[in-house]
Amino acid sequence: MFSILVVTVFLASCLAMPIKDPYSYSSAVGQGGGTPFASYGEGHITGVRVWETNNNYYYYYYYYYYNSIAYISGFQLRYGSTWSPVFGREGGEKQEMELFNDEAIVEVSGKYNPADYICYLVLTTNMGRTLSAGQPSQVSFNFYPANMGNELRLLSGRFNGAGITSIGAHWGLVYMERAGNSTLDTALETVTPTYS
Repeated sequence: MFSILVVTVFLASCLAMPIKDPYSYSSAVGQGGGTPFASYGEGHITGVRVWETNNNYYYYYYYYYYNSIAYISGFQLRYGSTWSPVFGREGGEKQEMELFNDEAIVEVSGKYNPADYICYLVLTTNMGRTLSAGQPSQVSFNFYPANMGNELRLLSGRFNGAGITSIGAHWGLVYMERAGNSTLDTALETVTPTYS
């Protein structure tokens, strides 16, 4: 009888599914020079502001050719009713989107120049709405959560005096173990190494 119990417990433990980590990270893209940042706040992300800088110029190469150098100069996220600090700078044209109730950002994509800035940024929600800023040129990237039902919790990366030089996305569930639902601890762990 005891051996049947042991075998049953052993088989049940073999069939048990491992618990997935409810968080995932999309590795940063871009050259990564400048000051590190990580957005933080309490609750769901309820709004986004992105600033883009367009430097249009002409240059001569056999014919006059119009060229546009655009990049993301800064961004800001709203958690609940509170806006985060601006990461980067508030230069250029501002794009803004307020999220509806039960709407969440589920994809971050765009393009980056490996030599300098994030050139193009697209934030897509679970309702199919998008906010896009910059010009679609250079190398593509596409971030999305590893687990079904997760949403964007914070963005991290680096910026310098002109714009965003690298960006990564952190995904997770909105509820947290502690009261307050703060992403500050996750943000600090991402940017500041901890030594044990």
